[in-house]
Amino acid sequence: MTTFRDLHVPGRPLLLANAWDAASARIIADAGAPAIATTSAGVAWSLGVPDGDALDRDTAIALIARVVAAVDVPVTADIEGGFAHDAAGVGETLRLVAETGAAGVNLEDAGHGTGRPLLPVEEFAERLAAAAESGVFVNARIDTYLRGVGDPAGRLDATLERAAAYVAAGADGIFVPGVVDVETATILAKGIDAPVNLLIGPGAPSVAELAATGVARLSLGSGVAQAAYAVARRAARELLESGTYESVADAVDYGELNRALG
Repeated sequence: MTTFRDLHVPGRPLLLANAWDAASARIIADAGAPAIATTSAGVAWSLGVPDGDALDRDTAIALIARVVAAVDVPVTADIEGGFAHDAAGVGETLRLVAETGAAGVNLEDAGHGTGRPLLPVEEFAERLAAAAESGVFVNARIDTYLRGVGDPAGRLDATLERAAAYVAAGADGIFVPGVVDVETATILAKGIDAPVNLLIGPGAPSVAELAATGVARLSLGSGVAQAAYAVARRAARELLESGTYESVADAVDYGELNRALG
């Protein structure tokens, strides 16, 4: 039987169009996705709070459970910093995630709250070790590039050093958002002893180009949710300003969506 871990193949990356609720997860699964990933930003926005650890753990776990119940493919949940302030708390979060039936998580190395600096390597490694005890696939997110941490000339080496420490602590995969250039992706894929995940979107190289670097996972992140909210804004403006409705012309059929969730 193919497991979620088996879907991470260097050169043939797992493609994730991230969901934010049960309906979006079902739509993505019905499109043929082999797995579902949630987006922390999309989940937070749909529940009325900003992204960045503003969501409480119980609400997040309940959402993960609904997504898992809605689909027949593995689910990996973006749990931000683990909804906890220390390794013990992260371990408890992972225990609850595992109970939902989710197959994996994203866990980021930024501290708790907004404007968060990256955690010291040793501290995040402790959290990863606690998370690994859950048995789910732990994708450790390194925010050196996304946040522009440190000297640009040393950023690649710093990322590789963090990745090595995180893998040693129990991480199953490494996620480096902010990297989309082929040269850096190739170095990361060769230099990290675990599947490498990148964040993709408009302007990034194609899947084929990034697959050739050896990365094993590509994610759209909050992009799908943002696009959906753009349709909502466009439809509202069109209705209120011109009295027309063409913005919703390509909507998913009501009956199709209703049957999918029935």
